[in-house]
Amino acid sequence: QVHLVESGGGLVQAGGSLRLSCADSRRTGSSYAMAWFRQAPGKEREFVAATRSNSGTTYYADSVKGRFTISRDNAKNTVYLQMNSLKPEDTAVYYCASRTSYSSTLYRMEEYAYWGQGTQVTVAS
Repeated sequence: QVHLVESGGGLVQAGGSLRLSCADSRRTGSSYAMAWFRQAPGKEREFVAATRSNSGTTYYADSVKGRFTISRDNAKNTVYLQMNSLKPEDTAVYYCASRTSYSSTLYRMEEYAYWGQGTQVTVAS
């Protein structure tokens, strides 16, 4: 059963913007934190950004800090990733993920139990 559904990917020119959405079909409040990861061709999946559901605290990979913003709408049970000043190296499949357990760090992929199907982001130079 698919719980997380991403949307908003596409093709954009370098310097442009995209906003990804991830709708969680589970009961509101089911997740402790939600995150975005990405995987470029031939590379391992990597952490992009995360947010704790109760506090709203956000965390970012150094490579996207200052350009990407993660946010959530609790009423819609949806998390967003606003991506600005996109670069060709941001090209990847972006995955939404959710976890139900506490952790002091939120970047470990193996600690997320729920995953979306991914959405392609392509940044043309």
